[in-house]
Amino acid sequence: MKVNLAIVAVSLLSASMVTPVIAQTSGAAIYKSKCQMCHLADGSGNKGMKVPAFSAGAPDAKLIAATKNGVSSGAVKMPAYAGKLTDAEIDAVVAYIQTLKK
Repeated sequence: MKVNLAIVAVSLLSASMVTPVIAQTSGAAIYKSKCQMCHLADGSGNKGMKVPAFSAGAPDAKLIAATKNGVSSGAVKMPAYAGKLTDAEIDAVVAYIQTLKK
């Protein structure tokens, strides 16, 4: 019984350490397939397309809303990803975007 509890504890601990890495990886993969063409690999934005760079310090809520609802501001038109990406996928992309701004 004690051995089984130890195995369960170690398994849970291992899973908790791996989960952020998986989310980070999927966020990077989603960014590469859906965002990079306009926002560039480093998030600096495509000046030719009039896509601005990601702002350092932009709150997650603002990035999540823009990703879900899209952006239509003057020449900038970003599609909405609500219904195309899950909330978890959007959260993962936003977490990845936050790493680009450092």
